[in-house]
Amino acid sequence: SSRPQKLPTRDEELFQMQIRDKAFFHDSSVIPDGAEISSYLFRDTPKRYFFVVEEDNTPLAVTVTPCDAPLEWKLSVQELPEEASGEGSGEPEPLEQQKQQITNEEGTELFSYKGNDVEYFVSSSSPSGLYQLDLLSTEKDTHFKVYATTTPESDQPYPELPYDPRIDVTSLGRTTVTLAWKPSPTASLLKQPIQYCIVINKEHNFKSLCAVEAKLSSDDAFMMAPKPGLDFSPFDFAHFGFPSDNNSGKERGFLKSSSKFGRQTSSKPRVDLHKVCIGNKNIFTVSDLKPDTQYYFDMFAVNTNTNMSTAYIGTFARTKEEAKQKTVELKDGKVTDVFIKRKGAKFLRFAPVSSHQKVTFSVHSCLDAVQIQVRRDGKLLLSQNVEGVRQFQLRGKAKAKYLIRLKGSKKGASMLKILATTRPNKQSFPSLPEDTRIKAFDKLRTCSSVTVAWLGTQERNKFCIYKKEVDDNYSEEQKKREQNQCLGPDTRKKSDKVLCKYFHSQNIQKAVTTETIRGLQPGKSYLLDVYVIGHGGHSVKYQSKLVKTRKFC
Repeated sequence: SSRPQKLPTRDEELFQMQIRDKAFFHDSSVIPDGAEISSYLFRDTPKRYFFVVEEDNTPLAVTVTPCDAPLEWKLSVQELPEEASGEGSGEPEPLEQQKQQITNEEGTELFSYKGNDVEYFVSSSSPSGLYQLDLLSTEKDTHFKVYATTTPESDQPYPELPYDPRIDVTSLGRTTVTLAWKPSPTASLLKQPIQYCIVINKEHNFKSLCAVEAKLSSDDAFMMAPKPGLDFSPFDFAHFGFPSDNNSGKERGFLKSSSKFGRQTSSKPRVDLHKVCIGNKNIFTVSDLKPDTQYYFDMFAVNTNTNMSTAYIGTFARTKEEAKQKTVELKDGKVTDVFIKRKGAKFLRFAPVSSHQKVTFSVHSCLDAVQIQVRRDGKLLLSQNVEGVRQFQLRGKAKAKYLIRLKGSKKGASMLKILATTRPNKQSFPSLPEDTRIKAFDKLRTCSSVTVAWLGTQERNKFCIYKKEVDDNYSEEQKKREQNQCLGPDTRKKSDKVLCKYFHSQNIQKAVTTETIRGLQPGKSYLLDVYVIGHGGHSVKYQSKLVKTRKFC
């Protein structure tokens, strides 16, 4: 049974009466001020939350944390119903009339987002009103968390990330990986109690700690929508891994791995996922790993006072082999993920099964630059440094074997994607021009728009352009610390998207397109990104461009 939550308003009785209308407030909750709530969404079933801001010019911060599936959410506000009638009699309006004032108004949309990032709305001066938060999961049933506060400056419940929020792999063994990271300023400067929790698994990185906890507490078989006829209430959250005051969940076998429930959940292997909290140390060695196995590592700073967490940028690493490290075999036309420790090297082998005239190597370096060397039957054909995306086309030879040596950066660990193919029309990477810069036309800048251009190719591809407002002191160094460059447009906010277009030209000299981005604010800086999406669905980002609108026109 859910606990009743107090609505943050002085006129408690008025709003408690309003939320008793189950037809409108069905399966809804009131968000308390300054406390994080956890809840659950069924697929394609929207959920609505409310909270009240009583006075104008009130600071407001709302944070939504998706757990194991992307969310669509929207924040809107509408005016509070008048407490007195129009005649000024001083008598309260009837309840039905007050409800009509709420339900008949759509409200003003303040913010919307679609994705699985931890996203937030912040305003230093919000109007009074009834705020409405609508959430929807179109992918699957999922957990989520919501936090709202009218005192964001003093609360600061989420730990702050350091200047460089990446996790470094400092040592790699056959069964051990040593990780190091910079401390959270919340601990080092504000002296608040912070502990670090490391998550290790073999599947993928996690963006939030609640995504980890959702995976730990429920296996995927039960996370699907329930089948008709099963005896359980959709609001009995104990079945989804939430703590319960009774033992009904244990009786039905959902909270134990030795399930006796008749859906054969025990036949599905549970995810190999481990979480360990290590206090306030900034270096940790993960042990008892399997040799020659790729692991994903995530780090979360947890404020032990609030139990709220912030994710560092995750990484992955492959443990060393038992014997001499073997060369990774590349398959024709298949993208392979490669991890290289700092100053390390990886060897890959490509042996086409059929005769070929040309072979194409496409390399997408996610973080820092890497060096690639390609030898054909022992003869050096190529030696280049790669930053971002590069494609190399080499002359083929019958029954040739190619040895690829990838050398990592001296700065830190490297992640990259590599594709080798003898069939250029089958490659997953989109074709790219040699120059992937975005050009901005200074003379065409206005107070509300910028005009940019970029090069395309002779191959018809889809291009999507995104914008993000940044601070005036945003630097190239900050740009490099953004999450790894292999992430595509699906990780961006919906509001960042400007447009998508298809473009190509048979004349390579004329393969250039221009676009004017409108609706910008005067004197503001924006980071522009162009993504080209290939036929295989793999996206590649052009070099980001920092632009600034004119302040006076």
